[in-house]
Amino acid sequence: MPASTALSALLCIDALNAAGQPRNSPLSTVMAMANTLESSRHAWVIRGQSHSRRANSWPVWFGRNTAEKPLLYLHSAASSAQLCALSDQTARRGILCNSIENQLSTWPKGAQPSLPLWLSTHPHCTPYDPACAEEARAIVLEGLRRLYVDGMPGFYYLALHDHEYSMPLTARQRKGALKGMYRITPDGPAEVRLLGAGRALEAVMHAAQLLKQDWNISAQVWSCPSYTRLAREAAAAERWNRLHPTAPRQGCHLRDCLGDSQGPVIAVTGYPQAIVDQLAGYVDARFVALGAGTVQVSAPSRYWIVVSALRALANEGCIDLQQVETAMARYPLE
Repeated sequence: MPASTALSALLCIDALNAAGQPRNSPLSTVMAMANTLESSRHAWVIRGQSHSRRANSWPVWFGRNTAEKPLLYLHSAASSAQLCALSDQTARRGILCNSIENQLSTWPKGAQPSLPLWLSTHPHCTPYDPACAEEARAIVLEGLRRLYVDGMPGFYYLALHDHEYSMPLTARQRKGALKGMYRITPDGPAEVRLLGAGRALEAVMHAAQLLKQDWNISAQVWSCPSYTRLAREAAAAERWNRLHPTAPRQGCHLRDCLGDSQGPVIAVTGYPQAIVDQLAGYVDARFVALGAGTVQVSAPSRYWIVVSALRALANEGCIDLQQVETAMARYPLE
């Protein structure tokens, strides 16, 4: 990585830190960060799709500039074809921020099903679905450091919703968010673990309250800004352990977080279920994946999350199946 690029990134980080920490929605937070970066003149801030068809090894917007600078691209891509073209145009570099889920659409989170699948399988992409403003801010800052100071190849992707959800994070939680997950509820035993990403985290939080209030069942709640990053690290660790049977086993963040209990794990996303299915082989407990299309067209409601948690506990022999029937009759399931 050229020294000038690293210096530009460090100046961007300094400017963002000096600007303070807005606590609104992920989208408004990143828009404010974009304004700061644009004013600093140490980064490229691109808003909207480029209509240029010129083929080049680097985006045409950079004109006569030859040195790479941090790139923040604000766009609204609904399909994998649009996102693929955009990533090709940026030479698979930068921080790509997609606000498509804030537009009216028949698709879950505004994106065609191919888009999240493309994100999860693209080797150069590190995708995130932040739930709150502080997660989004931490991810952008990490992207600037990892891509342009450390020189990591590839690009970051953020799905940005505009729903305000205030959730101050500790330094430990911010570090966990960058790795893919962190615990929200206090430390302590729980009968079930609930995982949520993006806007789905709010439904997960409400489901945990209902489990306690209506069924006297305690739940851990984890925010998971990147199911894909968790799955990739777990797969890499498993492969390394398979190839080095006599060496000390490598761990992964997913197992470090969930390995201290055998309680069922319910993982929820606003994307199709396949996104959380990535974790199934690496969770050493009963695992239930819930996404758009699993039980209803949109993301699972708090009530479906409660019913799914109760069913998992019943399958483990922890509660009676009659409680699941009672819950299904009690809640407004659609």
